[in-house]
Amino acid sequence: MFDNFDLMAEALLEGMRVTTIVTLASYGIALVIGMILVVMHVSPAAPARWAANAYTQLFRNVPLLAVLLVMYFGLPSIGIDTTSWGVGLVGLGMYTGAFVGETLRSGINSIPLGQAEAARSIGLTFGQSLQTVILPQAFRAVIPPLGSLLIALVKNSALVLAIGITELTAMSRRLIEDDQSRFDLWGVIIGVTVSYLVIALVLSYLVRLAERRAAFVR
Repeated sequence: MFDNFDLMAEALLEGMRVTTIVTLASYGIALVIGMILVVMHVSPAAPARWAANAYTQLFRNVPLLAVLLVMYFGLPSIGIDTTSWGVGLVGLGMYTGAFVGETLRSGINSIPLGQAEAARSIGLTFGQSLQTVILPQAFRAVIPPLGSLLIALVKNSALVLAIGITELTAMSRRLIEDDQSRFDLWGVIIGVTVSYLVIALVLSYLVRLAERRAAFVR
């Protein structure tokens, strides 16, 4: 079952490396977009709220694969140069950012209204109260669901194979379709399953550490 184990392990480790990079980089983009969206959602300016809601509804109701393909093939048609990595990271980040924004908004909604009123009573502006009072508490409240989005992103990252990024799933397909038939099918399937499991378990452990630290800070 595990013929040519060394070669298969080397290929899967490379796939794990690429998957991890894609996941973490796109999640960083998603956090930035999510924070911008949640500020727009709670903004006193109606156009900002409408724009945030439109963005969220768009990306929550369009398949991720469609987002990646439209960006990859559509942007060059209007004169915007793209790369597989650029589209993969930005596309995953924009898609996941909509969910991060909604998660952060639920965290803000869980904070007692008196917190914002107290911030205003000591002279803090809307931006200052968000930065120093509201958002830090919201982040601590939603660490578990944010962690769930990160784990989901690990699995969603497999879709970037459609635009030419050789991550873990693409690497496993390459091994299965090897011209010289050097790799056993079930060996590759078990190997890629274990690889995804390792990534997910490590990230889950880090999320739990962050959750415990946030609880201690509280």
